[in-house]
Amino acid sequence: MSDIASEEQSKQPEQDITANLNVFQQLLAGSQMLFVAFGALVLMPLITGLDPNVALFTAGIGTLLFHLVTKGQVPIFLASSFAFIAPIAYGVQTWGIPATMSGLFAAGVVYMLMSFAVKLKGVEFIHRLLPPVVVGPVIMVIGLGLAPVAVNMALGKTGDASIVLIDQNTAMIISFASLITTLIVSTLAKGIFKLVPIFCGVIVGYLLSLFFGILDFTVISNAAWLSVPQFVAPEWNWHAVLFMIPVAIAPAVEHVGDILAISNVTGKNYLKKPGLHRTLFGDGIATSAASLFGGPPNTTYSEVTGAVMLTRNFNPKIMMWAAVVAILLAFVGKFGAVLQTIPGAVMGGIMMLLFGTIASVGLNTMIRHRVDLSQPRNMCIVSVTLVFGIGGMALGIGSFSLQGVSLCGIVAILLNLVLPRHRA
Repeated sequence: MSDIASEEQSKQPEQDITANLNVFQQLLAGSQMLFVAFGALVLMPLITGLDPNVALFTAGIGTLLFHLVTKGQVPIFLASSFAFIAPIAYGVQTWGIPATMSGLFAAGVVYMLMSFAVKLKGVEFIHRLLPPVVVGPVIMVIGLGLAPVAVNMALGKTGDASIVLIDQNTAMIISFASLITTLIVSTLAKGIFKLVPIFCGVIVGYLLSLFFGILDFTVISNAAWLSVPQFVAPEWNWHAVLFMIPVAIAPAVEHVGDILAISNVTGKNYLKKPGLHRTLFGDGIATSAASLFGGPPNTTYSEVTGAVMLTRNFNPKIMMWAAVVAILLAFVGKFGAVLQTIPGAVMGGIMMLLFGTIASVGLNTMIRHRVDLSQPRNMCIVSVTLVFGIGGMALGIGSFSLQGVSLCGIVAILLNLVLPRHRA
């Protein structure tokens, strides 16, 4: 990533097959993008206890704000960031949803501040502050720290294993069927199906749940066809704010990779036009805006980039229509109710792959950038970060404490700044 700012796009732009589509055709193409983004749009709120209808609404609003900031130049759809799953779940359990939203608002402000820093000092600023030796282990902690939650849910329990929801044998059949389906689709499917492995896994798990008779459709029958999502306004809580701010590190760095990826797909250098500072600011304002309604933070979604590559939907208007469809679906009460009937065992099966994938992304970050763990400095940073994050280390004064991703993120940054660098 050190030369990312100066990297020129040698790839020629491919033909945009959506350039001459009429409004209705653009609307259909946009709806397809929502289908691809299903995993982030649905699983994130269901896992963390947020309202999926609110998540749909805020994803739509966030995407429109992103396109406003970037002047409608980047074919990007914003969806919920999985990096925030563990922090949000902890925040909701500890301080409640309104207080957690204040922390997420602050995380969005961090994005925006980083965008100003990028504008003033260039992309190299992010690389110096957050090199792979810092970002890699932090991302690994995000994934590995959630592993017990995935296993507990796959076994038919709640995430903290405090309550048994369904018989373990039944839960394992459902969760493993969901997992295996997701694995098969991820590795063997072709075309559009290769982009929706999570959706396919959920469908198989849901059908098995119906077969075993563990679904409760009461919430669907009680839900209105049209209803206003259960918006939640943020309430200031400085504990939640200080806890959530460091969590913004990993998604901010991943954002650079996402923008580079979509640049390679379309053959345009979005790092220069509209500029990384604008795209990063777009993520930030979308995240802060989502928190004002009680929604999860938004970030550029990699799966949608894959859909752009496959369908050659290079027209940013397609993503704007996807945002409009998401906002409209948010007001369909029955739709949200159906999502809420998805059993925890189904999500547990998907999460076993999902959280492991997050950890793998962190590992690949270090491998791709050739982080040399034979150097004592790098070994110290990675080791301490992993143990602090996965082991549950907590540091604090009085009623304030930092732990998990937040603590290990700060520790990794500080160690990178203070430990002497290797000299040949």
